[in-house]
Amino acid sequence: MFHTFDQELAELRKTIETMGRLVESQFAGAMTAITTGDAELAATVIAGDPEVDRLELQVESMAVRLLALRQPMGGDLREIVAAFRISSDLERMGDFARTIAKRAMTVSALPVPPPAVPSLGWMGDSVLGMIRDMVTAHATRDVELATAVRNRDGEVDHAYTALFRELLTYMMESPQQITGCTHLLFAAKAIERVGDHATNVAENTCFLVKGKLPSDERPKDDHTSEVT
Repeated sequence: MFHTFDQELAELRKTIETMGRLVESQFAGAMTAITTGDAELAATVIAGDPEVDRLELQVESMAVRLLALRQPMGGDLREIVAAFRISSDLERMGDFARTIAKRAMTVSALPVPPPAVPSLGWMGDSVLGMIRDMVTAHATRDVELATAVRNRDGEVDHAYTALFRELLTYMMESPQQITGCTHLLFAAKAIERVGDHATNVAENTCFLVKGKLPSDERPKDDHTSEVT
């Protein structure tokens, strides 16, 4: 019976890793689409979102079964609780990747395309790195790597604030760019939110291994509400 339980836990871990890698791929595709104006790639990302939703439901079903039939305790119970939280965060990350892809499709069809903004791509690359490391940290139970992911969230917030200012400047200097830059602003916010959810997963990895969430306040550096 215990051997079967271990197999079921291993399957749960593998499903979460599969979901995380799919979200990584979805986000990478969305970022390529928004930075290159590739509407076809954006459509592919949008079409891939239901698979992320399906995997979330699969994780939840497996976790509920383990709770109901195995009555786990200690670390096993933490793993199942963390699975619920992590799958929810991954599903939201997939939703935001779809949002970015939708903005990419709109931007690519504008008569006046928005200016290329290198900082948007840099911000996306930073978050993509967080996702990649986040999935690895969870799969390998690497608390140090999970903590490093968590500590990078403030850098993404700082990049978002800088990008917010940059896009506002474009809009003030060139009113015909307002529509395109507005869509890029929404995309940038979605990227920032993906970083937040990646940080949540990293924190839950710490909870899974150590039995508690990090006690210190996570780094934050989003000052867009103060921009005038």
